[in-house]
Amino acid sequence: MTLSLAALRQEYNPMEFSFSQEQDMLRTSVAKLLERKYDFDTRQALVASDAPWSADVWNAFAELGLTMLPFSEEHGGLGGSIADLVAFAGTFGEHLVVEPYVASTLLAGGALAASGTPEALEWIEKLGSGEAVLAFAYEEGNGTASPEQISMQADVSGDCATLSGEKRLVIAGETADAFVVVARTADTSKLGFYLVEKGASGLTTNAYKTIDGRAAATVRFDTVSATTILEDAGEALDAVLTKAVIVQSAEALGAMKSLLNDTCEYAMTRKQFGQPIGMFQVVAHRLADMKIAYTKALSTLTYTTALANSGVASPRDIATLKGQIGKLGREIGEAAIQTHGGVGMTDELSVSHYHKRILAFDAALGSYQYHLRRVGQMA
Repeated sequence: MTLSLAALRQEYNPMEFSFSQEQDMLRTSVAKLLERKYDFDTRQALVASDAPWSADVWNAFAELGLTMLPFSEEHGGLGGSIADLVAFAGTFGEHLVVEPYVASTLLAGGALAASGTPEALEWIEKLGSGEAVLAFAYEEGNGTASPEQISMQADVSGDCATLSGEKRLVIAGETADAFVVVARTADTSKLGFYLVEKGASGLTTNAYKTIDGRAAATVRFDTVSATTILEDAGEALDAVLTKAVIVQSAEALGAMKSLLNDTCEYAMTRKQFGQPIGMFQVVAHRLADMKIAYTKALSTLTYTTALANSGVASPRDIATLKGQIGKLGREIGEAAIQTHGGVGMTDELSVSHYHKRILAFDAALGSYQYHLRRVGQMA
């Protein structure tokens, strides 16, 4: 099997989800913003700096309405659907953005919206305007694939609570203005959402950068006073995590698309024995497998988005999406690195960074092995 030079030169972009005109305009606006402000070299300089993310880009997200898009008009938002979010999330993956959009707006913000208390609505307003960034303290170790694995305890008394324990991989945890913490009530074992403001007594953070360049922290709660925003949050947590998985899958798909296009371009320009390496059968087969994997991932995301947009996505559908994107993303990343050779593993080339983003996606909220096992169990 061989590929023509014309096929190698063509950017791989099969028929995608049929977005509305407004969604296409939104995606174009976000793409143009990131093309201006977030080229690879700029992004690398940002990750290497002490800044957790670009304040300029975060403010631009707010000006575009992205930080208010997920919230209902009742909560002062724009009432965007899951399809609206998927429409532009792929561009985040293509540019490897490190701004905490999903963690702050979808996870923490979604928990606040599920509460609907006056205090929660005040924080939603701050989130939407770009005035505040919130962190979602959920992870406790090893990917915390299921809410059932949450063990952190909350001693609840009315609207007040006391939290003790540790949360890991809290995105934006060092600089967040407040935390939405997922904890289990000591007496009923129900999962709840609790709000802790920055600087609370007994709250300590240990900051670091994740493998894909995002600012995160391990956060320790030593009898920290918190406000109960939703004491029985089981169903709300499932809904928040579902939305986050779909949007993060769209981000991962954007990274996969960039890997595929960059690898096809490299195979067309890199020559050995007087011809592009993409003309050799083994490389051509690898490129074909990458395109098939990408098409499978795109189809799974499109199908799941359509189901979620209609309100009928099941836990099995979400597990299938998480499993497929994680598995296929790894396959594409490994094939891209193998095609590029040693240079594909260097920091100077974007290939390794796209692969790291995909690995980080796969590790969060359960690996692809975990979710594919779940699919089999729910069959």
